[in-house]
Amino acid sequence: MWARLVRFGAIAALVLGACAPAATAGEDGRHEGTATYTNPLDVQIPGDGRVESCADPSIIHSQSAGDTQWYVYCTTDPLNDQDKNASGGFNFHLIPILRSADLVHWTYAGDVFSSRPGWVASDAGLWAPDIHFFNGQYYVYYTASNTSLPSGGSAIGVATSPTPSGPWTDSGVPVVEPHAAPCCPGSRRWVYDPALIEDDTGQRFIYYGSYFGGVSARKLSADGLRSDPTSQTQITIANRYEATFVVKHVGWYYLFGSATNCCNGPLTGYSVFVGRSANPLGPFVDREGVSLLAGRVGGTPVISMNGNRWVGPGHNAVFTDFAGHDWFLYHAVDRGHPFFAGPPGFTKRPALMDRLDWIDGWPSVRGGQWASDTPQPAPVAQPGDRRTGDTGDTGEVQSPRDDAPGRLIAALSDEFDGTALKPQWTWVRPPAAGSYGLQAGMFRFDTQPADLYVDTNSASVLTEPTPSGDYLVETRVNLNLPAEGCCQNFVQAGQVIYGDDDNYIKLAHVSIWETRQTEFAKELKPVPAGFPRYGNSVVGPPSDWSYLRIAVRRSRGTEERYTAYTSQDGQRWVRGGTWTHQLNQAARIGLVSMGGAGFTALFDYVRVYQLSTDDGED
Repeated sequence: MWARLVRFGAIAALVLGACAPAATAGEDGRHEGTATYTNPLDVQIPGDGRVESCADPSIIHSQSAGDTQWYVYCTTDPLNDQDKNASGGFNFHLIPILRSADLVHWTYAGDVFSSRPGWVASDAGLWAPDIHFFNGQYYVYYTASNTSLPSGGSAIGVATSPTPSGPWTDSGVPVVEPHAAPCCPGSRRWVYDPALIEDDTGQRFIYYGSYFGGVSARKLSADGLRSDPTSQTQITIANRYEATFVVKHVGWYYLFGSATNCCNGPLTGYSVFVGRSANPLGPFVDREGVSLLAGRVGGTPVISMNGNRWVGPGHNAVFTDFAGHDWFLYHAVDRGHPFFAGPPGFTKRPALMDRLDWIDGWPSVRGGQWASDTPQPAPVAQPGDRRTGDTGDTGEVQSPRDDAPGRLIAALSDEFDGTALKPQWTWVRPPAAGSYGLQAGMFRFDTQPADLYVDTNSASVLTEPTPSGDYLVETRVNLNLPAEGCCQNFVQAGQVIYGDDDNYIKLAHVSIWETRQTEFAKELKPVPAGFPRYGNSVVGPPSDWSYLRIAVRRSRGTEERYTAYTSQDGQRWVRGGTWTHQLNQAARIGLVSMGGAGFTALFDYVRVYQLSTDDGED
């Protein structure tokens, strides 16, 4: 959808982990010990290397007599860098299948299809499989990125099999046909990313959709092969979510959805958010009570980047092991090895797995620690398996402490209650006279028809020095955009940690088509040829007045860590992802108001704090 929107993630388009020690089998055949795994999943290709990418993973434990294996299904991709055809191009497998008995050691077990079904276009990808068992057989639902139907367009298909490894028989027609986006008669909606749930009455629903058109749900026929267009219900606003997954937990339906760009190499900011509802058709709202249908769109973070090797965690499935623990299966990008071999740009997305915890009724991966890159206790993969000392209880979850302000640094803080800006402020490209100033205890900054994006560096930035050591900068901003409605694309206001025009971290309230979001972005230069320079994630919903925080930690090796927080009331804060960068001491704190003329940003204050230490001392 429109090249510029890659910037905001509106285009969606396994290497070996150290796995030791494995559980040992006792005399009764049960596994006992301290099995561990390390992300990414270890997937062997029999006699031929390892699987290095398994995007959009879906998982099931076999329901077939005598088969105790787990099976994972992956989106169309090569298996690894060496997976080439006779012409030297990559082999694109039509839904690879992986198999494991212990959820730690995996084996490639073939593909769902050897050729595309007849109704699917000859060059289409088969994406985002969703595996289920009912009516005595297995169903794999999938996205066809294009069809050979007269109307063309993307659609959802389904194939069935008596076993999880096949043979698979396609139904021959779409389950969800190509159709227009609600906004735009005559268009072709992104009919992507199927997900199924069954309610308490036995009615199944299929969720589908992506940025162009948003996410919808329909009733599914009893045989699982057709959906009812007349039952179609809008689940999320357009231009925010895709890759949904729905689970029922303690009386609530939880809708997980991924946001921003899935496939932006080392600057992939893809992240998973959640809303919940008592009804499978919504409305789904986040922890703050904001709907996923709202213009200032809701969503509580479940996982985002945390500053380690993994970025872009997303497109998840949830499963429960045989100790009753929930697990989160997803893909991510290794920022040290982000691309398939060859010209950069084709993002490799290995499969990862981590524990899913429930905290006060809301899911969070590893209690908020998010993606792991060190050895972790393995799931209990089979009935009767146990780990030494494992009672099956989840225990108390140790969630990470949110960054908090310590001592106020008065010399760098400004309540904007004087008649002129304090002397620490200087301009990068001063704006036109009359387009900014102090009024009623606030700094007024009219939005500019200018930008700070890759090679378009025309926006004014009001800057001041950064303090030494770790610190936190906070502002409260009002941007007088309408709360919803199209289109004031890329009009935004917020704060930056500014190294120069090509190296910065930005947290801003921004308009993206019919949505209003808080974008958390990173720009970087120089980069290797073909690598991206700009990447983004998103955080919590903005409000009439949005509170924005960036916590900066300089004491972790050569890279600084920048973590975003947003709030609607200044009391309850939503933690977003963590970008790493090397802006160093010369970086400056900045304010921006840009992306299009005709609006005004009001900044109530800028407050700079020493970052509170873990022991509570400043």
